[in-house]
Amino acid sequence: MGKIVLVTGAARQLGGRFVRRIQRDPGVDRVIALDAVTPGHQLGDAEFVLADIRQSAIARILAEHSVDTVVHLDVSAKASGAGGRTTVKETNVIGTMQLLGACQKSPAVQRLVVKSSTNVYGSAPRDPAVFTETTPPKSLPSGGFAKDAVEVEGYVRGFARRRPDVAVCVLRFANILGPEPDSPLADYLTLPVLPTVLGYDPRLQFVHEDDVVDVLEIAAREPRRGTLNSGTFNIAGDGVLLLSQCSRRLGRPTVPVLLPAVTWVGTALRTIGMTDFSPEQIRLLTHGRVVSTVQMRETLGFRPRFTTAETFAEFARSRGPGLLPPERVGRAVGRLEELPLGGGQAGTTHSTHGAR
Repeated sequence: MGKIVLVTGAARQLGGRFVRRIQRDPGVDRVIALDAVTPGHQLGDAEFVLADIRQSAIARILAEHSVDTVVHLDVSAKASGAGGRTTVKETNVIGTMQLLGACQKSPAVQRLVVKSSTNVYGSAPRDPAVFTETTPPKSLPSGGFAKDAVEVEGYVRGFARRRPDVAVCVLRFANILGPEPDSPLADYLTLPVLPTVLGYDPRLQFVHEDDVVDVLEIAAREPRRGTLNSGTFNIAGDGVLLLSQCSRRLGRPTVPVLLPAVTWVGTALRTIGMTDFSPEQIRLLTHGRVVSTVQMRETLGFRPRFTTAETFAEFARSRGPGLLPPERVGRAVGRLEELPLGGGQAGTTHSTHGAR
């Protein structure tokens, strides 16, 4: 009999895409799609189970279906249904604890894949130019989704120690973008005018939705010859973009705000429901973050089809035109940089990351 794969977070756009993809694998016999809310998209021939991973019923589900591969995608910065930050944290942390507890008791489970984030590295002024998988953060995230991701990975490491017979793969994704993104950063980049931190121009990395699905499939399979898909891997497209480049390509003007006032702006945007402009996102848009993908290529054997710039271009096309044509924004910025006090000299100070 082929593999029996359980996928959490199936109601999310990314989870639904992976459920439909993994069904086409000839080595997969059945797919169990699980979520606490009913998905609004098709799941193909997968069996959908309406269940909350925060509840102990997850152990019964694993046993009833003899699941041997678990792909945990229900770790996210946004709620998939009703509920705010508290619901998200409970699903991320408590839900992961329950799921891992169930996996530990199940003798059938042989492989575990966990969706994580490069948010675990945080964003701080003295960060290294590039994070590797073994680089400790200069400042541990103190709240929000970043802290959730750190806690989730801690529980996963504990599970791996208790069940060394299970192949565990943790994928730390950079900011996921594409035609149908579902993240606070995508919401921020969709604003008509982008509030930025005065004097900073952070470096950003992106990974395309299609590449996310591709690498999840690699992680859920048996490793290919000459590769290893157990361990922790950074996943990102080649290259980086400055936030200023992103705004120009979107045709969305920026409004530089003094750092102390950014928190107030974020609170205002959250209050009116435009975007979750959280403190961790403010730090990212101040200091940026870049990760090494050497292990992704050399050990995992995965090469993304989209670069960071190509991923962002796909996202920009899906958002439609901004307030200003990108060409006009670029020409205006170019003229300003030619002035004695323009952005290229005393008028703008790039963040430490932007200068490296």
